Amino acid sequence: MAPSWVPAVGFTLVPSLGGFLASHYVRGESLRWYAGLQKPSWHPPRWTLAPIWGTLYSAMGYGSYMIWKELGGFSKEAVVPLGLYAGQLALNWAWPPLFFGARQMGWALVDLLLMGGVAAATAVAWHQVSPPAACLLYPYLAWLAFAAMLNYCVWRDNQDDSRGRRLSE
Repeated sequence: MAPSWVPAVGFTLVPSLGGFLASHYVRGESLRWYAGLQKPSWHPPRWTLAPIWGTLYSAMGYGSYMIWKELGGFSKEAVVPLGLYAGQLALNWAWPPLFFGARQMGWALVDLLLMGGVAAATAVAWHQVSPPAACLLYPYLAWLAFAAMLNYCVWRDNQDDSRGRRLSE
């Protein structure tokens, strides 16, 4: 039997693993493309994104472990809170391929808005099980609101710029 800390570490790392795989789309030509786009003055510097996402992914991952443990594993009671979590995580991992890979800023915004809604539902479901676990999602929800505004502004300010688009919007 695995030591008791293994599930905690596993749940904490899962979001980062998906984020790492999705980061494949955020390099090389995609970064050059993004650098050429008009962005609002308040967009964060690129170097801040890895520590921000690392922190947010770790917090939500550990929160999912708290829910899993509180509900006795993958039990019938865990289906909704962990299912919502998995859904928002899948939407999270889909954003980089949409925005950077396909260069579909409008569809990426739709994904981000859906992600925010499912993440908010996740926080509500988690709060019923473990308020401290739900609190671990609050910074993520704030970041998603900020990211949605940024995505919207970049999309709005670059609609007439068709250079580098992989698919028509």
